[in-house]
Amino acid sequence: MSNNAISLQDVTIGYPARHHSHHIIGYNMQATAPKGTMTCIIGRNGTGKSTLLRSIARLQNRLGGDILLNGHSIDSYAQDEFARLLSIVLTSRPDAQSMTVYELVALGRTPYTGFWGRLSDEDRKIVDHALYMVGMQNMSRRRVCSLSDGECQKVMIAKSLAQGTPIILLDEPTAFLDFHGKVELLTLLRRLAHNEGKTILLSTHDLEAALQTADRLWMLDKDGIHEGEPKLLVANGDVDRYIGQKGVSVDKDFRIKISVSDNNN
Repeated sequence: MSNNAISLQDVTIGYPARHHSHHIIGYNMQATAPKGTMTCIIGRNGTGKSTLLRSIARLQNRLGGDILLNGHSIDSYAQDEFARLLSIVLTSRPDAQSMTVYELVALGRTPYTGFWGRLSDEDRKIVDHALYMVGMQNMSRRRVCSLSDGECQKVMIAKSLAQGTPIILLDEPTAFLDFHGKVELLTLLRRLAHNEGKTILLSTHDLEAALQTADRLWMLDKDGIHEGEPKLLVANGDVDRYIGQKGVSVDKDFRIKISVSDNNN
């Protein structure tokens, strides 16, 4: 059995355009995300990071190829099976502003609670633990509408953790966080991958953070996906080509260095 939780096989992504045509963003994408690892998707605006995540999560249709989860096409899973296999955290705020933080996170247990949605004692323990893991346990009674963007992002991650899926997708999860919040969140996600066997796939614009924390990178460009361990992508020049700026490089500690020349001297 394959060790890959996610496999892209000649995947083409995009979205509907006028006159029954499609606007294609990425062609024939090939990539894998092994189980129990954290993979970061890197790419400039418009290269399809969010579209790819939404396609993997079945929120929109891919235009070609196949996406496998645990060796099976995403099309082969019934809706309830899929909800127990994969969860996704998007950047947009949820349409649940009047709910409390606890109520929103508890929605993550929906695939397990049956028609009436009643929480068991075990469900409540899982919700409490999810809130604790993201540091939001003291805000459980707050209304979602009162949260900052960063706090709301943490709550949505807690909801995903409460859902208990082995695969978690996140679209720009650090976008609204300060430096310390970003480090805390990436450390949490890496720990979930390594200690609890979760497969984490997230998009980010922060190349330096991705190089330092990810087990694997998917680098999107017009030619498809360049994938691999960060140190290999740095060594073979893929990262330099992605940066594409003279005087900007990555050192041995995966820190971005900018060399400024004084043309007046």
